[in-house]
Amino acid sequence: MSREIEPQYNPEKYEDAIFKLWLESGAFHSDSKKGGEPYSIVIPPPNVTGILHMGHALNNTIQDILVRRSRMQGKNTVWMPGTDHAGIATQNVVERKLKGEGKTKEGLGREAFIKEVWTWKEHHGNTIINQLKQMGCSCDWERERFTMDEGLSRAVAEVFVRLYHKGLIYRGNYIINWCPRCLTALSDEEAEHKETKGKLWYIKYPLKDRSGYITVATTRPETMLGDTAVAVAPDDERYKKFIGKEVILPVVERVIPVISDEWVDKAFGTGAVKVTPAHDPNDFEIGLRHDIAPLNVMEPDGIMNENAGKYKGIDRFKCRKELVRELEKKGLLEKTEDHQHSIRHCYRCHTVVEPRISEQWFVRMKPLAEPAIQVVRQGRIRFYPERWTKVYLDWMENIRDWCISRQIWWGHRIPVYYCDECHEVIVSHNLVEKCTTCSSSNIRQDEDVLDTWFSSWLWPFSTFGWPEDNADLKFYYPTDSLITAQEIIFFWVARMITAGMEFMGGIPFKKVYIHGTIRDETGRKMSKSLGNTIDPVDIIREYGADALRFSLIMITAQGQDVFLSSDKFEIGRNYANKIWNAFRFITMNTKGELSEFHNIEEKISSLSENLNTDDRYILFRLSELSSQVDEAVSSFRFNEAAHALYDFFWHSFCDKYIEFSKELLADVHPERERTLAVLIYVLKTFLRLLHPFMPFLTEIIWQILQEEAQQKHILMSASWPKVSRVGSEETAALVEKKYDLLRIARNIRSEYKIAPSKKLEYIIRTSDGKLKEYLSDQLTILMRLLNSHQISLIDGEEDVRPLPSGSTSFGTVYLKLTKESMNFEEELGRLARQLSDVEDYETRISRKLKNQKFIEKAPKEVVDKERSKLEDALARKTKIKENIHMLQSLSS
Repeated sequence: MSREIEPQYNPEKYEDAIFKLWLESGAFHSDSKKGGEPYSIVIPPPNVTGILHMGHALNNTIQDILVRRSRMQGKNTVWMPGTDHAGIATQNVVERKLKGEGKTKEGLGREAFIKEVWTWKEHHGNTIINQLKQMGCSCDWERERFTMDEGLSRAVAEVFVRLYHKGLIYRGNYIINWCPRCLTALSDEEAEHKETKGKLWYIKYPLKDRSGYITVATTRPETMLGDTAVAVAPDDERYKKFIGKEVILPVVERVIPVISDEWVDKAFGTGAVKVTPAHDPNDFEIGLRHDIAPLNVMEPDGIMNENAGKYKGIDRFKCRKELVRELEKKGLLEKTEDHQHSIRHCYRCHTVVEPRISEQWFVRMKPLAEPAIQVVRQGRIRFYPERWTKVYLDWMENIRDWCISRQIWWGHRIPVYYCDECHEVIVSHNLVEKCTTCSSSNIRQDEDVLDTWFSSWLWPFSTFGWPEDNADLKFYYPTDSLITAQEIIFFWVARMITAGMEFMGGIPFKKVYIHGTIRDETGRKMSKSLGNTIDPVDIIREYGADALRFSLIMITAQGQDVFLSSDKFEIGRNYANKIWNAFRFITMNTKGELSEFHNIEEKISSLSENLNTDDRYILFRLSELSSQVDEAVSSFRFNEAAHALYDFFWHSFCDKYIEFSKELLADVHPERERTLAVLIYVLKTFLRLLHPFMPFLTEIIWQILQEEAQQKHILMSASWPKVSRVGSEETAALVEKKYDLLRIARNIRSEYKIAPSKKLEYIIRTSDGKLKEYLSDQLTILMRLLNSHQISLIDGEEDVRPLPSGSTSFGTVYLKLTKESMNFEEELGRLARQLSDVEDYETRISRKLKNQKFIEKAPKEVVDKERSKLEDALARKTKIKENIHMLQSLSS
């Protein structure tokens, strides 16, 4: 070995250099000219404002596993990277920055503000991209896209124009979700429901004829100032006599009608509801049915307007408090109840959303949704886990029109122009400077921008150059798999399927894998506001990128949420060190001979007739591992693949085969060359199987092996292993039994505190002739591994005097104790003290369990735990007594 290898793996030393090696090799990049079988994945574009969080880490590790494996399988592989302009989020970030400088966007004006956002994007927008590179993500970084780059902006305009001319985009006054903080419309998906503890106020509405009153229940009393009716169910016997009458709206003293409508739920509140068409989506529909004009009582920022009378200029929630006090003072508040209900919040700033009538642009989704429903029903797109299929279909079958306009400045400006001379509306891909009807230059563009998701839903084909017809688009579309989280099934997944069917005439991807949510150990979703996040970049610094990746994958079952704490990353770090130490052991034993093993597959093939049972065992388990990893990754069971890799290397290879091989690696041993060949073959094959999961560690080990063998190629571009089946399950099971025997025999030595350096004698009793024959061939190895000077094999019928023993799958193994191997008097003294301690412990537990107050008052699980402790103590006492009796008989 010409190179000094450190005793511990140091990821910080290697990771940057390895990533640079990959970049310089060009292995990340591919194109359609190379031909072959296409395999493409598009990254869920992170927001340009984003920094890496654990959800990103899990999502992108999964994608990288698929991409690296595909590349090694020889497929023409592209992983398309990019970022999203994140309209509302990015505008909020830049507005906060300006505020710190004493500026406002209004003060700058639209053009200057947008320029400011572009400047911010150039300086800060690549943070998350650089962090993904730190993780080892093997995207085709030459193809990086941005949802507002020139090509994607052209695609957005093309889609808007096409849908508009098909009658699928329209403008209208409808009630929409409105954020009073961001001052923009939100789609239903952007206005997230949150369960909230609220109140239900019961308010008396006096009848105009002074014959009584109707009590209505509301969760938003401030909106009553905009009431235009009271509604009851037409078949509600309690209220039939009131239909057609009029009531006086409290506080503002406005007269409004009592109407009947099928929508009214008789079981809610009193069965009579206030109708506020300007501030509730259901009331808006009632207003349309009954031709009742809406009355808006709020400004866009949630401040009450002139229609609110004396409450003008007051914030909506302050108005609520003051209005309730006034109603109570006037005797019009009948009662107040606690009420748990769901309230929409802005997905970006978490402000309570206000339903508001506004002129907005919409996409008619029903006609677009139908083909997207059919392709999932037909199985052309499959969801993993399968349960998400129903969630998708339920939502698509009840889809509502999509509000696509936003009242912000950062984003794709709506390509609609208005002529102020002849009032012509012009929809165009290109900048319009003259009216197409009257030639006037008095033209203005629509002030609004498009919803961020209006560019994202085109991502699988716009990133490959659509609407231009090009070779890459034809070759790589549709993509293979989409990896995403459940939160954006409706935001993004459903809309991409819809867009793919409409504009490409085919599905955008074949498989959708929905992974779980990252939670803390208590089950809470990780969030900055709860202070329970773990920064992936900190984990990379402390443990390395591979430890981050492997640990996340190993603890994440298919589609299940992940319960995470920082110490979980020790799994990956310890595993990396185990692999490094095994690699170090093997290379140290090659003594500079690695170049002789450069064509290791041929070497193993030539030695196949000379392999012993241990060689066949490890090669059989390796072929099993190859199949297990392939099957698990193909079906998105990544944690099963990780467990298989972990168990094989740690237990089958290191604990068993490497331990067995140590004696055979001596310079003069006749089996040295064959054993070394098997070790190197298994290591190199394993590195290829592990590479998609732990790319940095495997690549640096591969590079050192290449350097020693005087070769130069990167593991990332190596071929995916196709492991031939060597040996059989029968042989492998036989060898496993041998290793089980070794484990039991060592445990007996340990139980009696006998130093590892002392040579001992063992007896193995078995009634199976075939096993006895196998063990006879293995005695020399067994004696070395057990540090034994003699091992006797006896038949199952032969008697053995009482000795320390253990049952194994071979039979029974006995440890022959002598005065030379053990100080009986000292061991009997130790056991006597141990027995005394156990008996004292047993007495304390028994006393507690005899205490009737403890049994009655303590929780059942506590009592059960104490009973379990007592059972353990009794079992330990019995075992110690048996050992004392046996040692006394042996020493006499």
